[in-house]
Amino acid sequence: MSKETILFNRPFMTGKELDYIAQAKFGNMLAGDGPFTKQCHRWLESHTGCNKALLTHSCTAALEMAALLLDIQPGDEVILPSFTFVSTANAFVLRGAVPVFVDIRPDTLNLDERLIEAAITSRTKAIVPVHYAGVACEMDTILAIAHKHGLAVVEDAAQGVMSTYKGRALGSLGDLGAFSFHETKNVISGEGGALLANNPAMGLRAEIIREKGTDRSRFFRGEVDKYTWQEVGSSFLPGEMTAAFLWAQLEEAQSITNRRLAIWEHYHGALAELELQGLLRRPIVPENCQHNAHMYYVLLAPGIERQVVLDKLKSHAIYAVFHYVPLHSSPGGVRYGRVHGSMEITDGYSERLLRLPLWLGLTNEQQDRVVDVLGDALAALAT
Repeated sequence: MSKETILFNRPFMTGKELDYIAQAKFGNMLAGDGPFTKQCHRWLESHTGCNKALLTHSCTAALEMAALLLDIQPGDEVILPSFTFVSTANAFVLRGAVPVFVDIRPDTLNLDERLIEAAITSRTKAIVPVHYAGVACEMDTILAIAHKHGLAVVEDAAQGVMSTYKGRALGSLGDLGAFSFHETKNVISGEGGALLANNPAMGLRAEIIREKGTDRSRFFRGEVDKYTWQEVGSSFLPGEMTAAFLWAQLEEAQSITNRRLAIWEHYHGALAELELQGLLRRPIVPENCQHNAHMYYVLLAPGIERQVVLDKLKSHAIYAVFHYVPLHSSPGGVRYGRVHGSMEITDGYSERLLRLPLWLGLTNEQQDRVVDVLGDALAALAT
């Protein structure tokens, strides 16, 4: 009898997506900034408290907009973790900036705020904290450092929709924030993202940059009699069908989060014994952080070969995955960036991290099977 396959990810649909897409089609509005886009903007502004939210075709696009808004120039430096997706660095490298990689905290795997100040030079323009697994960075400290040195803060909150830091939504704490609605995230539109501007002046410029450098949005609000090219920009808008799909998800964002948290907590309880045995380490979430159950990862004990564990899970039709190859050790990172200080935690943890299947519809029985196979694999390797 063949084993039931447990995928790593399965995109969730609320049931209203196709209806809303049809409404967009029959409303004869398929380009960007139609009624569904506006509803998404209002929801994001209301739920995060940001000054202005703008949908983009990806989180990458939102980060690229952030680099334009900050007038990043060749030779400028941007401080960020190496343990992140390439878009975090690439958005600034496209403007000629140098990403300066610093190490991560051993508890949350977030940018280690204690290492930031020593990495600042006269060329530093911004700090880009990445909220790994939807768990907030230590934002009070980061914001204080930025204020002291006159730096901008861009939150890469790609994984952070519905997460908070001391009660405040991720993406709303820095000057700018970026969300992802990629199909692997909690709230999805296939591809998609959003830029959050927390400074009114940046919000007005963001509209222009997003609309190919024109003041088209002001024209449609009746604020100017025609729209013209104002500054450098590009086409960062998603189509209205993407926004329609996203609206169906945002309506259910709290329910989605609650259900994912229940799955996360089941893993957390089921894996406690393996942690007590010293075979792995479970995620650590600080008390002042409310996460969104974006992922459940474990750190395998030192000396356990991760690929052997992945192969064992796969042989049981369970698809777990590793995560980032640190940017500083990649060809692009070596070419475009530089390292400040030791990368001991980044290098060590990136080789030990394993992400388990987590998606709406995953049952307790399926989770228990994942944990059982994982436990058997670890026990065999530890003897």
